[in-house]
Amino acid sequence: MARDDYFVLAYRILAYLYACLREGCEPDMAYLSPDSPALKISQNYWEYIFRHLYTDGYLEGMSLVPVTGRITPQVKLGASLMITPKGIEFLQNNSAMNKAKDFLKTLKETIPGI
Repeated sequence: MARDDYFVLAYRILAYLYACLREGCEPDMAYLSPDSPALKISQNYWEYIFRHLYTDGYLEGMSLVPVTGRITPQVKLGASLMITPKGIEFLQNNSAMNKAKDFLKTLKETIPGI
């Protein structure tokens, strides 16, 4: 696995949002931005990841906005962005998520900044 692997990035996003939910705090949108130290990815890849986490039912509190001239909708994160129960289950029970978690543990950076 690599730091920019889909499942590594999805794990970071979902684990962060789950930690925010448990602590009762709103997520820091700077942490979730594509150029944050935690993600460091292109805008297109960032939108791809968030779009699929949302359409797969793992996130709520965001929207997909159609944009003239674009094939895919733009991702708009809302202040109420959070992980869903389905997202928590995916985070905890999916084998790819477990591999991503193990990979990040070896780097000692599961959720940088927390």
